[in-house]
Parts: sequence; C-alpha cells; structure tokens
Amino acid sequence: MKSCGSMLGLRGLRLPPAGILLLLPFLPLLLLPAAPAPHRAPYKPVIVVHGLFDSSYSFRHLLEYINETHPGTVVTVLDLFDGRESLRPLWEQVQGFGEAVAPIMAKAPQGVHLICYSQGGLVCRALLSVMDEHNVDSFISLSSPQMGQYGDTDYLKWLFPTSMRSNLYRICYSPWGQEFSICNYWHDPHHDDLYLNASSFLALINGERDHPNATAWRKNFLRVGRLVLIGGPDDGVITPWQSSFFGFYDANETVLEMEEQLVYLRDSFGLKTLLARGAIVRCPMAGISHTAWHSNRTLYETCIEPWLS
Repeated sequence: MKSCGSMLGLRGLRLPPAGILLLLPFLPLLLLPAAPAPHRAPYKPVIVVHGLFDSSYSFRHLLEYINETHPGTVVTVLDLFDGRESLRPLWEQVQGFGEAVAPIMAKAPQGVHLICYSQGGLVCRALLSVMDEHNVDSFISLSSPQMGQYGDTDYLKWLFPTSMRSNLYRICYSPWGQEFSICNYWHDPHHDDLYLNASSFLALINGERDHPNATAWRKNFLRVGRLVLIGGPDDGVITPWQSSFFGFYDANETVLEMEEQLVYLRDSFGLKTLLARGAIVRCPMAGISHTAWHSNRTLYETCIEPWLS
C-alpha cells in the first residue's frame, strides 16, 4: 500500500519540523528592518586659542587626538595674532579673537568648548568676561598664567635683554610697557601698588581695580559651565607654576593657593562662586614642559578629553 506521501507526489521531499511551521505566521515580523540605533547628540564644537609666539600648526597633535576620541567634532584652531603678533596688547587680541569666536558660538546653540593655551588662557578669560551672551560649556585653561607671571624666561630675555624680573616693573608698569602683551599680565609681588594702578588688563579682569564694567563682567564670566585648570611643577615657564591654578606669590615670594587669594576671598570675578557650585576642576600633572602640554597624549586623555561633551 502506498503511503500518503507517495500518493500526493511528495516522495523524497522532507517536511519542515513542526516548530518551524508554528513560526510561519510570524515570518512577516521577522523580516521587518532592524530598529535604528538611538541618536547621539553631536559633540559640541571646540575652539582652540594659542599662546605667545605660537600658531595653529602647534596644535596639530591636539587636533588629531580630538578627532580620534570624538570623531565628527568641529574643531577650530584660530589662526590670529601668530608669532610676533602675539605680543600685541591683549585687549586688541581679545577684540580680534572675539570677532572670530562669535559666529562659531552663534551656530552652536548647544554650546562650545574653549581650549586656551598659555597666554591664550588669559585672552579667553577676558572673552568670557566681556561677551554678554557667550555659551561656553567648558573653558579649559592649559598652563596659563591666570594670576600673572613673575619669572625670568627666555621670552623675557629676548624681549627685554637688559632687564631682570626684579626691575622689569619699571618697563611693564609704564604706558609704553603696557603695549606688550607680556606686560599686561606681569605681576610683581614686590610692587603691588604699581601693578594695581598700571595694569591695563590683568588687574581689570581679576576685579582687583574698580571699573564700571566689573558687575557685568562677573555675571558674564559665571555663565561658563565648567572651568578646567591644567598645569604642573615642571612647566619651566609659568612662574610660579601655581598661577595656572590661580595661586601666586605674596610679598615674601611664598605661594598662596587660590583659596588664599584676595580675588577668591572677595569673589571679585566669580571664582568662589564657581568653586561652590562644583564647576572648577583642577588637573595638575608633573613631568610636562611648557611647550608639550598640547601634544602630550596622557595629559589629553586625563585632563581634556573627559570634558569634551
């Protein structure tokens, strides 16, 4: 007698297991395209401001690191006041960099990050003070003399070959001296009165001298989301190196840390307020010389990359 299979002409054919037959009604669902991956917000644009005698080329390694860890990030290394032009008065530089930064901010409603190196850190702090509607999320101050400079460096010896730090105040605290960027943040702890009266830049952005814009500048500065301070004892240029963290010498050349500085205690431009809300990050690192901060990969991964949201 022939089997049912042979009678139906199915001899030699293998029928699918019963379990698969039960899944057939669900086959259309299995053929639907996969759900798209959740959308990740793009990284905020990064703006880089160079330091004294620098140019945008100096930051090629930093640009490479950002592209590796945060692909797609729009990074702008501002190519202004390069080389000797970086000796121009800092207020002139603030105006020039401000004109370059403003349109980048306008196209980034989600905010931007600033990475500002050495002298550029002072330019950026002034920008945060004078720009009413800035949208800076992280201001990363990379080995910048935020409380000023008081040290014999190769830069000073080249610019003022007959002067030492002990008598440079005679030049820097004159109207002629204030035409040089270096003198705009020269801070001689032995001539504090001269510094306060003559400094046309640092004493103003620090709120150490009264001026009509002090309240507005403080309000603007406090718009920043986070202040990241980076520096270290082997810098070799920033003197004292603690200036990168708002520390500085007293009249005996003993370094007082940020919390001991009058600008902090008086909260003259917002440091104390920033610290109280947990918006100051300090990242000291030994073993890095001044010209290597923007090319050191370990430094980038430890102190910069975590804040580039």
